[in-house]
Amino acid sequence: MEEVTEAVNSLSISDGGAAAAAGAGGGAEGHKKNRIQVSNTKKPLFFYVNLAKRYMQLHNEVELSALGMGSFVFSAIATVVTVAEILKNNGLAVEKKIMTSTVDVKDETRSRPIQKAKIEILLGKTEKFDELMAAAAEEREAAEAEEQS
Repeated sequence: MEEVTEAVNSLSISDGGAAAAAGAGGGAEGHKKNRIQVSNTKKPLFFYVNLAKRYMQLHNEVELSALGMGSFVFSAIATVVTVAEILKNNGLAVEKKIMTSTVDVKDETRSRPIQKAKIEILLGKTEKFDELMAAAAEEREAAEAEEQS
């Protein structure tokens, strides 16, 4: 888990790379600087939690987005909801908006598009976000100093 935190903390996010770093798709909506599009890849849950924290530090809010793609166990939608709940339960985020819809997705094996569920959750920083993040950073630094001694 420490490797995931280190990887996210070492990310450099620029105007053009933010959407690409989060796996954003094409189109005008895919270029939102504060959107994380969660997929069914094998990325750990806390990769998305830490990335969302980083986006909130940079943009004051983050939009988590996913399409339903198969079994619920590996559902990107379930991951988005879980990430949002972790951030809320830790006092870091508040829900601003939840949007659900269905979108037509072209399927190569079928002649017509199939409909997939889509969820978008907009989270904003809580008043204590910066304070909590600073305290977590101090704890991490203290633990690292203790390991080195």
